[in-house]
Amino acid sequence: MDFNKIISANKQNVRNIIRLITNETNEDLEQEVYLKVWKNSEKYKEQGSFKSWINTIAKNVSKDYLKSSHFKNNQNTISDDDEVIQLKDKKHSPEERLIRNERQRRIMNAINALKPKFKDVIMLCEIDGYTYEEAAAKLKCPLGTVKSRLFKAKKELAETLQDLL
Repeated sequence: MDFNKIISANKQNVRNIIRLITNETNEDLEQEVYLKVWKNSEKYKEQGSFKSWINTIAKNVSKDYLKSSHFKNNQNTISDDDEVIQLKDKKHSPEERLIRNERQRRIMNAINALKPKFKDVIMLCEIDGYTYEEAAAKLKCPLGTVKSRLFKAKKELAETLQDLL
C-alpha cells in the first residue's frame, strides 16, 4: 500500500469533509485522519470502497474534535476584542443562513423526488464522492449507465431547481 498515493488521492476530499464539519481548515485533523488510516489499514475490509472508508474516518475525526475539551476550551477563551472581530467577520447573517438552509432543504427534496435509479447515482457520485467506476461497481451496472443516469438526474434537478440557479 503506497501511502503517498493514498494521501494525494484523498487529500482534497478529506480537507473538504473536515472544513464542512468543523468550519475551519485544520491540518492537524488531516494528519490525524492519515495516521488512523495508516494504523488501521490492516483492519480495512473490502466491503466498500477504500475512499468511503477514509471519508468515514475523516467524518469521525472531525466530530471527535468538535466534542473534544480542547475545542470547547478554545471556543470559551475568546477575549472581548476577539469576540467583536468574530462578530464582524461572520460570513453569514441569520437571514443568509436561513436562505442557505432553505436552499439545501429544497435541493434535498428535489433529490429525494428523483427516480430511485437517478437518486442513487446522484447520492453516490455527487454527495458521497464516489468515482463513476466505483458507483458502477456498487450499483452493479455499466459505466455508461452511471454516466447517462447522472446526466439525466442533473438535467432533471436543473429543471426542478431552475429558480435557484
